[in-house]
Amino acid sequence: MLSHPEQLDRLAAACPEAAPTAVLAGDPAYDRVLDALPYRERFRRALGVGPHQRLIVVNSTWSPRSLFGDGGEGDLLPWLLPRLAAELPADEYRAVAVLHPNIWYGHGPGQVRGWLDRARRAGLGLIDPLHGWRQALIAADCVLGDHGSVTYYAASLGRPVLLGAFPDGDLDPASPVAALGRAAPRLRPHGGLRTQIDRAVEGHDPGRYAELAAQTTSSPGRSAALLRRLFYRLIGIPEPAGRPALLDRLPLPPYEPAERTAPVRVLTRLIGADPPKVAVTRHADAAHEPEDPDADGAHTAVHEDTRDAGRLSVADVIVRYAAEDDPRVGPSAAWTAEVLARHPHCALAVYVSGPDRCTVRTRRGDLVRLTAAPGEDGRADLCDPAAYASALLAWLGRKPLAEAAPELTVVTGAAHHRVAVERLR
Repeated sequence: MLSHPEQLDRLAAACPEAAPTAVLAGDPAYDRVLDALPYRERFRRALGVGPHQRLIVVNSTWSPRSLFGDGGEGDLLPWLLPRLAAELPADEYRAVAVLHPNIWYGHGPGQVRGWLDRARRAGLGLIDPLHGWRQALIAADCVLGDHGSVTYYAASLGRPVLLGAFPDGDLDPASPVAALGRAAPRLRPHGGLRTQIDRAVEGHDPGRYAELAAQTTSSPGRSAALLRRLFYRLIGIPEPAGRPALLDRLPLPPYEPAERTAPVRVLTRLIGADPPKVAVTRHADAAHEPEDPDADGAHTAVHEDTRDAGRLSVADVIVRYAAEDDPRVGPSAAWTAEVLARHPHCALAVYVSGPDRCTVRTRRGDLVRLTAAPGEDGRADLCDPAAYASALLAWLGRKPLAEAAPELTVVTGAAHHRVAVERLR
């Protein structure tokens, strides 16, 4: 079963005896993606991606010369992913990985998770290789991939593509995938990752891969009808009358935002005092002190579940993500008091109880709720509420809480987040 006549031409040239059995039947995977394109923003919100964030999808196929390779020490992907987490500001970018199912089954889920453990602790999301990759492609702002079909689908959808690995010699030069290798920019592993990603996104021409999109399928939206007709013909009975052939629609994935258990280095800058406005830049698992000549403050935020428990004793901010009514750790007032009593050098204890709010206790014992304020459309421009707490810490370095305004503006990159400040009894 083929999706385009150009594949039939190459099949006839390579294996003439197989050509008479070939059938043009469209592409059901691509048809499901085309059908779900209007729900891009929902898929982005499911991954915890805000309107001003860029979602980077890292994709590898199953091949010794793919981005993941054969699992050896020379592979690019296990080395590249921690760099993405460290170099890209956490509140301006979100990174997820889509790995070919054979990578999971060939090496085993435990081994793959072990290889990617550091990146996962820094916030990398791992996408289900069977059920979640299409939604991730729709949500993506840039795909960093190789010669696999998922990367090709991304180009067909008009997404910016960076090729981290591409074995030109392994491909038929006449194939559309080889044409992708000639058209897409290549990643320079030792260059600045943020610069290359931003250049790929901002300089992207949506029509760049129009010819590749046309070769994805010659029958867009018709694969269900073509396949059902084929199957019933092979069975030898007529198709059901009056019932259209339909594909399952892509489901809305579960809500899975980034959660970083690696230490996060936070740079802050006071922009305005009336009303208070604080710029926050966070880097997870940074190997070196992040550079920001405009920053006038810095501190370290550490998740309570960090692997290196010793970092909690020197953390400025300790964070926990849980529902307010979680009986294991909550309520927030009790947990924050417990954390500050256990860690005398900690300035703030932060209990994130939802995608738009957190409860903060200061070293003086003040309890504060920070909540994202909705915009004109009724939705708040969300980022990780732990960033709100870091902005509050920077503000408290200038003003006591008693003088805090009822609203704080937190700036992450180009986004301005209005945050309500409520003192609790």
